[in-house]
Amino acid sequence: MKKIKHIIFATLIVLFVSPVMAQPSVFTPGDYRDGVYDKENSVNRRPIPYTHLRQADVTWQKRVWRKIDMREKINQQLYYPLELSTSRISLLQVLVKYVLSGEIMAFNPINDEFLIPMERSEIRDKLIEREDSSEVEQFDADGNSFYTKMPGIVDSTWMYRNLTDVEIKEDWYFDKQKSTLEVRILGMTFNASKKGKEEIGGIPQFSVYFPSCRKFLAKHEVFNVKNDSERRTFDDIFWKRQFSSFVTKESNVYDRDINFHAKGLEAILESDRVKGDIFRWEHDLWHF
Repeated sequence: MKKIKHIIFATLIVLFVSPVMAQPSVFTPGDYRDGVYDKENSVNRRPIPYTHLRQADVTWQKRVWRKIDMREKINQQLYYPLELSTSRISLLQVLVKYVLSGEIMAFNPINDEFLIPMERSEIRDKLIEREDSSEVEQFDADGNSFYTKMPGIVDSTWMYRNLTDVEIKEDWYFDKQKSTLEVRILGMTFNASKKGKEEIGGIPQFSVYFPSCRKFLAKHEVFNVKNDSERRTFDDIFWKRQFSSFVTKESNVYDRDINFHAKGLEAILESDRVKGDIFRWEHDLWHF
């Protein structure tokens, strides 16, 4: 009798345990943390708000256009990575992500006044580059040649790889209430070179209104080459001016770029002159 009880008990254990053991493990993204802690700072970050500014408080103002060259080493933190990743993201990838979701409005770069909005379908079309189909020679079993039409390659990451520079439009002004010279970025235009047309340089793809992008830029980190645990956000990089750029235009009566009347070394010197004029204007306000 005692032996029969043991057999019944063992049978019940097998019946209850077997279905549990047989269940396949279900994978859920996020079950395996890629790191030693959960990142909370950047996820909940908000951009530093602009201080209230009245027209009566601005005693001096200068509009400047700059170009951020992605070939410069300090700017590569904005350029990389080129492939889509869950742990890192580039500046262009951030903005494309929110433009396609409808949270950021993209504008036609034909002008920098944010007058012509672009449809999301237009941005999607710009992101895809299709190569023409080609005919490939093949041979049958008898050695006779024939041609097969092969479809062209579709590349959806070409713009990320071929981003040449980012043009920014900004206003420098002196606030008499705070007695400080400050700057605010108004817009950004992304330029990318087309395959086979690299000698032309960057072709404008789309523009964005920078203040509307800040709340999204503040949520994504920028790679820090010296410390993985101390990463600033894209909004921090632009707020702290941690990028390299050169002036391509200042507000002028002819509305012309520097390259219109200066080339090569002369254009570089003219760019430095504009930056120097802004610095000296602030410096001459004070007596030491």
